[in-house]
Amino acid sequence: MFPHLRFIFTKIISTLNLLNQFTQHVNAASLFQKADKLLIAVSGGVDSVVLCDLCFHAGFNFEIAHCNFQLRGEDSEADEKFVVGLANKYNVKYHVVKLDTEKYAADNKQNIQLSARNLRYNWFNEIVENNTSIKHIVTAHHADDNLETILMNFFKGTGINGLKGIQSHHAGIGGKIVRPILFANKSELLNYANENKLQWREDVSNESSKYTRNFFRNQVIPLIENVIPEVKANVQNNIKRFNDISVIYDNAISNIKLKLIEHKGNEIHIPVLKLYKHDAYETILFEIIKPYNFTSSQLNDAVHLLHADSGKYILSASHRILKNRNWIIISPIVHSEETIFIIEPNTTSTNFGNHKMAIENITSKDFSNDASIALLDKKHIEFPLILRKWKQGDYFYPLGMLKKKKLSRFFIDLKLSLLEKENTWVIESNKKIVWVVGKRIDNRFKITEATESVLKLTLTSSK
Repeated sequence: MFPHLRFIFTKIISTLNLLNQFTQHVNAASLFQKADKLLIAVSGGVDSVVLCDLCFHAGFNFEIAHCNFQLRGEDSEADEKFVVGLANKYNVKYHVVKLDTEKYAADNKQNIQLSARNLRYNWFNEIVENNTSIKHIVTAHHADDNLETILMNFFKGTGINGLKGIQSHHAGIGGKIVRPILFANKSELLNYANENKLQWREDVSNESSKYTRNFFRNQVIPLIENVIPEVKANVQNNIKRFNDISVIYDNAISNIKLKLIEHKGNEIHIPVLKLYKHDAYETILFEIIKPYNFTSSQLNDAVHLLHADSGKYILSASHRILKNRNWIIISPIVHSEETIFIIEPNTTSTNFGNHKMAIENITSKDFSNDASIALLDKKHIEFPLILRKWKQGDYFYPLGMLKKKKLSRFFIDLKLSLLEKENTWVIESNKKIVWVVGKRIDNRFKITEATESVLKLTLTSSK
């Protein structure tokens, strides 16, 4: 009799311990309050079932949301029915949606896992937008999920910030996402569920290691535990230190960036010699380029650019890093621009790119050495004029020369960078270039003593 009572007493203490830890963690981390309406994401698995039970016994006000991704046939339908039954058990409102995950993945050329995640959070966002009383979306991520995330991030090469793992607060959906059971490991959740005779659904796909997370969960971590049995506890204890280190690291990187980076329009300019003065220049370079969709696998290529010839560059999906003399320049990728601007005889100004051009007719023949001003003999001009980006094969007769020169050769003579070449515009009159804008007019259209009327073009910045 006495051993039996001891067993029952131990179970009660274990259950109360997890419930007490849960409420203490929620309060200490200021995750949510009793008055807040919560939306709990429930798959039907043991993690989300335990989360619901903890919220119920702790007296929190919640609703349940379940996504049926229609990936597992009858099992998906059974999961949905189970979650509806769970909502009825706690007498709370529920939200259920059926999602065509496979079609979404095919249409968006994404893997199933990413598609399911995007669909889930898009739907959560819709619920919150239509139910303004919901203050937080609560997910059942736990300590084991955190360990898996940290290990995956480490091997992916995400840097210091990847070692912070899953955060209790998440910026998604207006900062409404919270994870209140990150302090608990899977075994604690299973013990709680068994001790309280909770029912849950098993997802057989969790046993498959074809997904990255499952591979770490089912194969990598058990192998590590064979050598270091305390690995889960060790990583859990280190998470706070990783987060503190990340704060120190981010502050240091921000200060270095502030002193190192020069912003010019939408471009980032980094002086190579100044960068080299830092002992950890490779890591600093990575932190600078990472926000522009460059990956850790491209870091070596970026480092090679530091001592490469001018004109060498590497690309991400959205940006380019270009070596230009003693500078590294990060700029958005500019796709070929087919836009042309028509200048009619009555046009007085036009905006293009980051520039503005004023067009006026004058009689004064005062010569100007200002490259931003073109003075053209109007009798040689035929309207409409065409303003466009230069292209390969373009040529003109540079002022002072009687022979034509290709613009590509002209740019070499001027020692223009790749970016400067790409941002060069020209003005045509009857298929003849009259002005390489901001650089040189064509000799055939220059003003002379015989000029009677002048077309004056003045280039300024529109910013």
